[in-house]
Amino acid sequence: MDKLTLIQPDDWHLHVRNGEMLKAVIAHTASQFARAIIMPNLKPPVTTVEQALNYRSDIVQALPNHTSFNPLMTLYLTDTTSKDDVKKAAVSEHIHAFKLYPAGATTNSDSGVSNPKAIYPILETMEQVDIPLLIHGEVTDNECDIFDREKIFVESSLNDIVQNFPNLRIVVEHVTTKEAVDFVLASPNKVAATITPQHLLFNRNAILAGGIRPHYYCLPIIKREHHRQALLKAATSGNPKFFLGTDSAPHLSGAKENSCGCAGCYSAYAALELYAEAFEQVNALDKLEGFASFFGADFYQLPRNTKTITLQKQNWTIPDNYIVDNETITPLKAGEVLNWKLIN
Repeated sequence: MDKLTLIQPDDWHLHVRNGEMLKAVIAHTASQFARAIIMPNLKPPVTTVEQALNYRSDIVQALPNHTSFNPLMTLYLTDTTSKDDVKKAAVSEHIHAFKLYPAGATTNSDSGVSNPKAIYPILETMEQVDIPLLIHGEVTDNECDIFDREKIFVESSLNDIVQNFPNLRIVVEHVTTKEAVDFVLASPNKVAATITPQHLLFNRNAILAGGIRPHYYCLPIIKREHHRQALLKAATSGNPKFFLGTDSAPHLSGAKENSCGCAGCYSAYAALELYAEAFEQVNALDKLEGFASFFGADFYQLPRNTKTITLQKQNWTIPDNYIVDNETITPLKAGEVLNWKLIN
């Protein structure tokens, strides 16, 4: 196969930041995807409908001319989120979910939820108004091994949330372990998961073997090979519980290349090409369209896109960096060769 035409996909988990960073990265996503779920972990976080609509306006203004890209906004759950906040979000045409960050779990998550059980009244309201809950599924106990934090969260918090709120639509974001995959498979159809390109393509050797490679460092951290294989099997299975969410997370190169580098991989520049590379590894390119274009839209109860995009089998070299206001972002796999290229 040397060409692959798909219904235009959507990205169901995306960071675009704000300011000059937003202006530098948004065109990459808009060139590939029709829509994207926009993460709310700015500084300060996006916690109200008004803030989300203002942020959406900033994104739209930063888009290239003649693009129809639609940013789908989310609100950041905190310990003080109210039922009225949920009801107001549910009637806004531009707000599509709430995001639960355990406090301290990842970038700009300090304002997150300190105890999931404490927000159960809010989750009950979300269930009633049918607005999805997106979960960064990791515990934050410093004594818990970083490679076990997702597994422990599934056991200690996620299972209880699903049992207590059986009609709440839940997306377990960027799953990274076999345990999380198995949990989603065993859960009701209201529970789904996104999977990133880096977790499909790499195991933890990419970060640590032969030297520390900070641009492969993300949270949840990349795991062992048997977890990668479980993710590949889920993504390419045709099961509608699993769909595309890049978690593309731009940081200035200097913020990652230091003694305490930021978590996040920048993949938006070639997200579909990276996914195609992963699916091709297991001879499953025929499964890419469902994963990328159909299952997420169905879960979010949005119409499927109708336009198409085409990938061509073509070797090209990934740039070493992209410029942001006289500084740089280093993309995932910088300087390496990809063998698929978006051509329209």
